[in-house]
Amino acid sequence: MTGQETGRSRPQNAFYAQSGGVSAVINASACGVIETARKHRLAIRNVYAGRHGIVGALTEDLIDTSKESAVDIMALRHTPGGAFGSARYKLAGLDANRTEYTRLIEVFKAHDIGYFFYNGGNDSMDTAQKVAEMGRHLGYPLTCIGVPKTVDNDLPITDCCPGFGSAAKYIAISTREAALDVASMARTSTKVFVLEVMGRHAGWLAAAAGLAGQKAADAPHVILFPEVAFDADRFLAKVKLSVERYGYCVIVVSEGVRDASGKFLAEAGTKDAFGHAQLGGVGPLVAEMTRAALGFKFHWAVADYLQRSARHIVSAVDVEQAYAVGKAAVEFAVGGKNAVLPIIVRTSSKPYRWTIGEAPLAAIANKEKKVPRNFVSADGFGITAACRRYLSPLIGGEDYPPYRDGLPIYVKMKGIAVPKRLKRSFVL
Repeated sequence: MTGQETGRSRPQNAFYAQSGGVSAVINASACGVIETARKHRLAIRNVYAGRHGIVGALTEDLIDTSKESAVDIMALRHTPGGAFGSARYKLAGLDANRTEYTRLIEVFKAHDIGYFFYNGGNDSMDTAQKVAEMGRHLGYPLTCIGVPKTVDNDLPITDCCPGFGSAAKYIAISTREAALDVASMARTSTKVFVLEVMGRHAGWLAAAAGLAGQKAADAPHVILFPEVAFDADRFLAKVKLSVERYGYCVIVVSEGVRDASGKFLAEAGTKDAFGHAQLGGVGPLVAEMTRAALGFKFHWAVADYLQRSARHIVSAVDVEQAYAVGKAAVEFAVGGKNAVLPIIVRTSSKPYRWTIGEAPLAAIANKEKKVPRNFVSADGFGITAACRRYLSPLIGGEDYPPYRDGLPIYVKMKGIAVPKRLKRSFVL
C-alpha cells in the first residue's frame, strides 16, 4: 500500500486518541493501530497520540509514539487502562459552537495530520463523525476512522464491542466465586449477596453474570436489568423464594435499573461530561431493601473499575478482537475509506467464528443496543438459552500477561511530547 494509493501525494501523520471509560483491552487496539501504521510508512509517517484523548488535540498536547520502542508498543497488548490517557469530554454540536472543531483542524494542520483514529463508544463515534464533517467544510482533507470500545457492549450493528468480553468474563467468574463463599456461610450468616455492575441503559454485563450458573439452583438467582422495569414486590418475592429453596440468594444488579416510571433507582442528582445522570449506590440500596422487608443479613459489592481493568483474567477472544479493530482501522484509512468503523461480524456461534466488517459512523453515533427481550427469562430475572449462546463465546480463552514476583508486568509509555507549533493556546 502506498501513499499514492490512498489518494494522497505524500505520507501524513495520524492522530490516535482514547476516549471515555477505558477497558482491559483498549491498549490492544492502540497496539493494533500503531503497529499497523508502522507497516505503512508510505501512507502514514508517524502516529501522534492525544494525551488524555481529544483534550490532547485541543490543547496541542500530543505524544510522539515513534519514541516508543517496538517492544513497549507490543506490550500494550497485555496492559490495561489507557496508556495515553483518556477523557470524558463532549465536543459541542456543530450548529451550536464550532470553536472546538476549528481548533482541532488548526492543530491537525499545524502537525500535518491527515488521519484521525478515535477509540471509543457511542458519543466518541459522534465526535469522529462531526470532525470528518468539519474537515470537509473547512476544505481540509481528513480521514476519520472510529475504533470501537465499550465494556457496556451497547454499540449497534457490531456483534460485540471490544472490552465487553473481558469485563463479562470478570463478572461471570466473580459471581461464581462469590456464590461459593456465600453458600458456605449461609446457614448461620449472610443469606443475600448483591453485586452491582456497570450498564446505564443496557444490561449486557448484568446478563453476563448469568453465565456463572448452569442450573436453577446456581447463582445468580436474580439479575436486575435496565431493560426490565423494577418491581419491588416481585423482586422481594423472588429473593424470599430463593433463600427458602437454596438457603441463600445472589443478586446481580445493573447500575441503570429503573422503576416503572423510568426513574433510575440510584440517580445521584449530578451529570457527567456527556450530560448523563451520574449513577451509583443501587447495590447497597437493593441489599438494604431485602433486609428491611425480609430481615436477611446481607453483603454487597460494587465491581466498578475492577470489572473494566482486570487484565489478569481477560478473554482471549476479546484481546484478539481489540487488536483486530485497531489494525483494520489503519487498513481502512490507507485503503481510502473514511467516516467508517470496523465492526465484529459473527459468522458462527459454535464453533465461534468472526470476521471484520464495517459500518458508517453515522449509523453508530449516539445509538444504543440493548439486551433484547428474548435474551431475558420470562420472569425478567435471568437469561435465556439464546442469550447464553450469544455470550458464551465472547468470554472464551485466556490471555495472561507476563508475571514477575507474583504480579503482572505492565508497560508505561515514555509519553514524549511533540513540540508545539501554535502560538495560541486553548482553554477548556
